[in-house]
Amino acid sequence: MKRLIHWLFGLPIALVVIAISVANRDAVKFSADPFSTAEPFFAIELPLFVLLLAAGFVGLVFGGVASWLSQGKWRRAARQARADTMRARQDHETLKRRLASQSEALPPPN
Repeated sequence: MKRLIHWLFGLPIALVVIAISVANRDAVKFSADPFSTAEPFFAIELPLFVLLLAAGFVGLVFGGVASWLSQGKWRRAARQARADTMRARQDHETLKRRLASQSEALPPPN
């Protein structure tokens, strides 16, 4: 089922990316200097689809990092709950052993 969903969503997305890449092969000038258009501090000429794919990738990475950072409190709560559960299990086992040893020490009922 997971593989089917992967193909149902992945194939159309791949086709769209390929179509955009083929349609936008012309070179464009990318400049990171907003003040000088004649001689920018940093400029590179590359196909438009490379810029589009790079922007999408950078957005994906930044979005993933932001999501991971914002979910930190939930991961911390899960770690705390896991530790509490382990502590409760250890206490349970300790009490079970103590109860078993105490019940062996009691005289049999009449």
